Amino acid sequence: MRVAIIGAGVAGLSALKRCIENKDSPTASNKITDVVCYEKNNEAGGIWVYTDETGIDKYGLPVHSSMYKNLRTNLPKEVMSYPGFKNDIDPNQSYVTRSAILDYLDSYCKQFNLHQYIKFLHNVEMIEPTVDEDKKKWLIKVKDLVNGVEKVEYFDAVMVCNGHYFEPSIPVIKGQEKFQGQQVHSHDYRVPEAYEGKKVVVMGAGRSGIDIAVEIASKASQVFLSHHNVKLINTIFPDNIIQVPDIVEINETEIIFSNGQRENVDVICWCTGYKYAFPFLSDKCGVKVDDNMVTPLWKHMISIENPTLAIIGVPFYVCAFNMCDLQVRFVLKYWLGDKQFPAKDIMISEEADELERKKNEGLSKRHFHRMGLAQSNYYDDLAKVAGVEQLPPVLGKMHADSGKRFLEDLSNYRQDRYQVVDDFNFIKL
Repeated sequence: MRVAIIGAGVAGLSALKRCIENKDSPTASNKITDVVCYEKNNEAGGIWVYTDETGIDKYGLPVHSSMYKNLRTNLPKEVMSYPGFKNDIDPNQSYVTRSAILDYLDSYCKQFNLHQYIKFLHNVEMIEPTVDEDKKKWLIKVKDLVNGVEKVEYFDAVMVCNGHYFEPSIPVIKGQEKFQGQQVHSHDYRVPEAYEGKKVVVMGAGRSGIDIAVEIASKASQVFLSHHNVKLINTIFPDNIIQVPDIVEINETEIIFSNGQRENVDVICWCTGYKYAFPFLSDKCGVKVDDNMVTPLWKHMISIENPTLAIIGVPFYVCAFNMCDLQVRFVLKYWLGDKQFPAKDIMISEEADELERKKNEGLSKRHFHRMGLAQSNYYDDLAKVAGVEQLPPVLGKMHADSGKRFLEDLSNYRQDRYQVVDDFNFIKL
C-alpha cells in the first residue's frame, strides 16, 4: 500500500507516525510500502503555526492559521498529548502557550523522524478516485509552491488531515452589508492592539469568543459580548465587557440586539466558528458537507462510498491528540486487512441511526460531530469495534473538569495544575 496524508498538523502527524510504524508489518495481510505527507506550510504543526499574515499568502493561498499571538490553551496540556509521548514542554503549568504546543509537536516529529516523510510547501489541489485498474486507487494533483510545478501522484489510500479551524462561518444578519466599520472573523484576529480605544461587539461566546473578548477588552473602550445563551454567563468579566443577546440587525454604525438595545460600534468580531471544508476533494470521492455534517462517513471518519479514504479529526469538543491517534489506529486495522469493513448498507444505517439519536437529544445536524461529554463513549466504541487499545478514561474526566472550571472561574481556571495518577484518576496540584 502507498498511503498519502494531507496535512502535517495534530491529525497528520499522528497518521504519519502510525503509518511508519506499520510499514512492512509482519502480521498484516496488506503492507504499507510508502507514505507521503503533503503540507502546504513550511513547517509542521497545522493550526498551531502562528503568522502575522491574514487573508492571502505569498503563494496566493488563503492563510491557514487561526492562531492569535497571545493564545494560551483552554485545555490542560495533560489532555493535549499523544499516547506514550508525555507533554512536558512546560512542567510548571497545565495551560500553556501556543509556542509550547508547537514545541511539543516539533519534539514529536524529531523523536519519530517524521520530517523526512513530509513534503513541505506542497499544496494538494485535487483528489479523486481513479478509473484505471492498472493504477493506484487515488489520483492526487499537488503543486510544489516554491517551483510552481504541478504533478500527479497515485496512492492506494488517503488520510485527509487538513483540520477544521480555517474556513470561517459567518451568520447572515439583516443589514450587515451596510456596516461602515470593520468586520473581522476570529480566524483573522491576531493582537488586541488593533482595537485600541474602539467599541467592539464580539459575536459568539464559545471558549475562543470569550477569550478574545477578554483580550480585546484590555485595549478597547467597550466590548459587547453577544450570545444566544438564555442566561448570562456566570463569571466575572472585566468592567468594560457587557453581555448582550443576539444581533438581529446591523446598520451603518449601529448594532440592534434582540432585546431592542442599540449600540454604535466600530468593529464586529465574528467568533462564530468554522465550517468543514475539503476544497481538494472531487465530487467523485463521495463525501459532502451538508449543514456542516461531513457525510456519508462511518464512525465519523471512513468514507462509506470509498473506504480507502479517511478523514481524521472531524469530531470536536474532544481530546484531539489522543482521538486522532485512536482514529488512525482504527483505520489501519481495516486498511491492513486485520479487520473487514461492514457492508455499505450497514455503515449507512449506523450513521443514520446516530443522527436520529442526536436529533432526539436536541442536537441539530450541524452538531452531529460534537462529542463533549459523550466523547468517552465514542473512544470506547472505536477501540471495541477495531480491537485496538482503549484511551484511558481519565482524559475525558480532565476534559470535563476543565470545561466546568472555565465556566465557573474564567479569571483563574488557567492556574489549575493537573497530574494524572492512573488511567482513571487525576489530582490537582
